Amino acid sequence: MFASYLIGLREGLEGALVVSVLVAFLVKSERRDRLPSVWAGVLAAVALSVGFGAVLTFTSAHLGHTGQELFDAVASLLAVVFVTWMIFWMRRAARALSKELRGKLSDALELGSTAVVVMAFLAVAREGLETALLFFASAQGAATTAQPLIGISLGVLTSVAIGYGLYRSAIRINLTKFFTWTGLLLILVAAGIFKYGVHDLQEAAILPGLGTPAFDLSAALPADSWYGALLSGMLNITPQPTVLEVIAWAAYLIPVLILFLRPARAQFTPAPAA
Repeated sequence: MFASYLIGLREGLEGALVVSVLVAFLVKSERRDRLPSVWAGVLAAVALSVGFGAVLTFTSAHLGHTGQELFDAVASLLAVVFVTWMIFWMRRAARALSKELRGKLSDALELGSTAVVVMAFLAVAREGLETALLFFASAQGAATTAQPLIGISLGVLTSVAIGYGLYRSAIRINLTKFFTWTGLLLILVAAGIFKYGVHDLQEAAILPGLGTPAFDLSAALPADSWYGALLSGMLNITPQPTVLEVIAWAAYLIPVLILFLRPARAQFTPAPAA
């Protein structure tokens, strides 16, 4: 549930920030007549994201064992790619995001209502599709589908409340620190999803080593304990991972953490010639 909550909070807040920038720009520009176009684009993006998640779930449920494992593995690996790209992109582009969105919306306003709808749709749809794919991948290891669904719903609702508070200037948070800490947590979640995707490939007989566990922590990490359930649901840490799963988990987590925690290089501006 916590992993799904984190996904909903992080991705939802990115979407909420996009919408708040668009709405604030129209209000300050005295173009409130275009607000329905923005909301139409947002609702269309939300509908597309929900439909995409439903298609993933339906497709996975109607495949045979091998096909389902392979489908889940591909979805997990794609989710890892997208979330990793999103984490580093947001770290680099967060400061310029508002200016970029305002520029695109200004261009769309000159083209008419349809352009505004399309612009708002594209701005939110990317976040929604990433959320659906990441949620589907992270929920595969859950014993029930209720807890991940509750978690992501609470995360999205929390992000909407935070986004509205930021828009109304009722609350102030350090977005740089927020995206840094949630980025660190999502890297841990993505490492678990990558490990789970490798396990699915082993289940589908694409990769070897399914019957070769790296270690056995069943005594120290009982599956029915609260901390065992937390580690399994949040980070996909299981008592008996295979050797290949452990290698995959470490091969993703270590270099990505190093790159993420590495200080950003300051841009050098040469002095003007005399």
